[in-house]
Amino acid sequence: MFATWGIRFLTLLLVNGPTNFTVHADLNWHVLGVTAALSLLTGVLFGLAPAMQSTGVDVIPALKELRGSQPRAPHTFWRVSLGQVLVAGQIAISLLMLVVAGLFLRTLSNLQSIDLGFNRENILLFQLNARSAGHQDPEISAFYGDLRKRFSAIPGVRGVSLSDSSLIEAGFGYPIGVLGAKPNPANRILTVGPSFFTTMQISILAGRDFDERDRPGSPSVAVINELFAKANFPNQNPLGQRLVLNAGPREMEIVGITKDAKYGSLTRDIPPVVYIPYDQGFPQPAQMVYALHAAGDPLVLVNTVREIVHQADARVPLSNVRTQAAEIDRSMNQAIVFARLCTAFAILGLLIACVGLYGTMSYNVARRTNEIGIRMALGAKRAGVTWMVLRQVFVLAIVGLAIGLPAALTTSKLVESFLFGMKPEDPLSIAAAIVVLITAAVIAGYAPARRASKIDPLVALRHE
Repeated sequence: MFATWGIRFLTLLLVNGPTNFTVHADLNWHVLGVTAALSLLTGVLFGLAPAMQSTGVDVIPALKELRGSQPRAPHTFWRVSLGQVLVAGQIAISLLMLVVAGLFLRTLSNLQSIDLGFNRENILLFQLNARSAGHQDPEISAFYGDLRKRFSAIPGVRGVSLSDSSLIEAGFGYPIGVLGAKPNPANRILTVGPSFFTTMQISILAGRDFDERDRPGSPSVAVINELFAKANFPNQNPLGQRLVLNAGPREMEIVGITKDAKYGSLTRDIPPVVYIPYDQGFPQPAQMVYALHAAGDPLVLVNTVREIVHQADARVPLSNVRTQAAEIDRSMNQAIVFARLCTAFAILGLLIACVGLYGTMSYNVARRTNEIGIRMALGAKRAGVTWMVLRQVFVLAIVGLAIGLPAALTTSKLVESFLFGMKPEDPLSIAAAIVVLITAAVIAGYAPARRASKIDPLVALRHE
């Protein structure tokens, strides 16, 4: 049963992960043996402490105390025990895990709130490679263009375009720059089809989108993003200026300026990007990624798309079908896994600490029943008794925080490379972890404190 839960948990963690990753649910006897041995060793070691403590009891004073029903001195209520030390350690470890979980949750939140610059909803992406199926230049460009027109005719499709890669997976670069100037190696290009910016809902700041006039044999054109325009044309209008693609070579006229959109990894800065038509000579198209903007759920279009591709050429495989939202989630998979895994361990650690705190305080209240009865018989109020127990809970929590906070600050620096948009000493994550931990400690300690406040003094004084 636990193995099944573990597999389900791993599946949940990796739901947005690599498509070629498989979880093998076979039972590993070596891992099982080591786990069983560690469990037995831990049980024996921690079971020896109270056993050895019980053998060290002085029999004569203990019998006198029982015979006289004399309670321990009040100050012994604060005597440090092994159980309290362990509880303080559990609280410290719980704080560490809560801080790390908070850092990864905030990292995931920062990634999800990134301004992509394009629409992520209702976009279907899929890949076609007509060249591997035997299509050659220049016919391959016409084949891709004909498919785009067929996809546009599908009911419920608002826009269709294509590019040599998706925006999130882009990383393509050629030596491209302003005519007469040395190209910047940081510049990137993306070959796209007509209506690309309209389909992806990338705002056009000036000029126009690519359309049917931008075809083989027509004047070469290009669209640049805002960063490219600011870097290369700071004091002039880029529209009508000339670019050169040295690898071609190929000269192009700038016909549009778009808003900056994410290109490649979500965590990297947006580079200067030049968009050029995929069918104007260079680079020649190979595999292409189609983007279909649907009116509703884009996945309902998959069967229709597959049928159209099969009718056009059964040799061309339809591959890597996904939505734009799923692709973005996949690119954040590391952050998603870390956030889920650390949160699960933090909750588990917090529960263990609360159980330990509850058990320790319940045991202390049971041992001090006589003392509490005497206090109440002498006029102690129920609220005072409750606070007496809760005060010890706060002391344990503060000691645990004092130990755990430096450890958390040190450990958080080790995960700095996995964070995004924040520092490892994030005050919000640390404050949230402290608040959660103190709240959980108070909740765990309140039940024994309340039980102590309800003790009947007459019954307590007769308690052995």
